[in-house]
Amino acid sequence: MAWVCQICGRKPSTGNMIVRRGLAKKKGGVGRKITGITKRRFKPNLQSVRAVIDGKTKRIKVCTRCISAGKIIKPMVVENK
Repeated sequence: MAWVCQICGRKPSTGNMIVRRGLAKKKGGVGRKITGITKRRFKPNLQSVRAVIDGKTKRIKVCTRCISAGKIIKPMVVENK
């Protein structure tokens, strides 16, 4: 299964990891210099959650933003006594 939220469709995005060296000008240096740029991926925080979909309980991958926003309905817990 892909690294995608099944509610909002959030998926990994790309960016750069920038490595710098030197001392900042306001701290008395000659400035920070970029010594390397590497591609990286920002992955969404996905959790495997049991949710009610079309009246049935299914296990889906959902990002934590959708969970905290209340976009999923969790199944009722039945306690055995």
